[in-house]
Amino acid sequence: MFRPARTRFAAGALAAFAVVALAGCATPAPSASGSGDPDASAEHQHEGDTRVAVSYDGGILVLDGETLETVGGVERDGFLRVNSAGDHDGHVFVTAEDGFHVLGTGLASGGVEFTGEVFDAIAAGHVVPHAGRTALFDDGTGEVRIFDTDDIGSGTLPEADTLSSESAHHGVAIELSDGSVLSTIGTPDTRSGVRHLAADGSELARNEQCPSVHGEGALKGEVIMFGCEDGVLLFADGAFTKLDAPDEFGRTGNAYVTETSSIAVGDYKSDPDQEGYLLSELAIVDTKANALSVVELPDGVEYTWRGVGRDGHDNIVVLGADGSLYLLDEAGAVQDSWSVIEPWESPGEWQQPHPGLRVVGDIAYVTEPAAKKIHAIDLHTGESVATADLDVVPNEFVVVGGAGH
Repeated sequence: MFRPARTRFAAGALAAFAVVALAGCATPAPSASGSGDPDASAEHQHEGDTRVAVSYDGGILVLDGETLETVGGVERDGFLRVNSAGDHDGHVFVTAEDGFHVLGTGLASGGVEFTGEVFDAIAAGHVVPHAGRTALFDDGTGEVRIFDTDDIGSGTLPEADTLSSESAHHGVAIELSDGSVLSTIGTPDTRSGVRHLAADGSELARNEQCPSVHGEGALKGEVIMFGCEDGVLLFADGAFTKLDAPDEFGRTGNAYVTETSSIAVGDYKSDPDQEGYLLSELAIVDTKANALSVVELPDGVEYTWRGVGRDGHDNIVVLGADGSLYLLDEAGAVQDSWSVIEPWESPGEWQQPHPGLRVVGDIAYVTEPAAKKIHAIDLHTGESVATADLDVVPNEFVVVGGAGH
């Protein structure tokens, strides 16, 4: 059962407008390696090849994206996070205590190894590749380093532009196709919004109506979305637009987007005192209508921020704590569901291993830490394409490569 969507519009929007689902046969989503010309990667990898980089306590395991067979791995202590570098050679950024490490997954070189490139950071944070450029945000200093996405992997740090924040904070930045940059505003104690900066770092505009700003996503037409604890903040054509949540507290912290759709999906939390990390609502943002609505998932269906993705037709995929995958259209209506893993409970801390989801084209990759497994599921049929037993407990993971997806 769905409750009626609760909707807030930007100032001036027609209150009678209803969010309309886009057709299910949209252009396929960009590959896991980011946007760009697939032909440019032909000399480096076989078209369509993918790698799955899985973090665990003690290192990173790299799997073949088709068979899920182990290709190789590296060891490193500490809590590790993995991020797609967005380049054509399928590199991965591994964030550790001392900074951003570049990991080769074997798509270009044939071997799984750290390249030796380390972007030093006090507290390595978000990695955002977009329009051929990648931005690294150091939460410990507020410094942003931006460089050509495909310049990594040589073993030598690429030339980078550096921008400074007004204060250190847990933030994120993204360079736009015109060379300007969007970068968050905050302090170690609070975050308030986003600045629009020229390439030389001078400020063009700002919006501080986005408390606890977190996460970003680039949509069709280079509309950029940021999550707030009371809605979302959009940026398009040089201007900011704030969309208020329908609840007094309505936090979106992660954006699940494609560059072929004007509809964004966000996680949504309406109770600031809620314990645990399981959520039961999704934020649906129509960037053409400047409207935010909230859709409640069917009774008993809950997810974490690791459990939402978009398929090659821009549909929404949700991994529920009941162990099932749910396929939703862009209006948030469930189209199909399949049981894929055993039911699980919310982690006590966000860093603790719990099931996660990554979607590439029409394949959903699902980790099952309790069973030390990873699965690849066909989203047309719900059937298993491949399953692998791992020798480690999987935590975070990312899929890279896939020029043909």
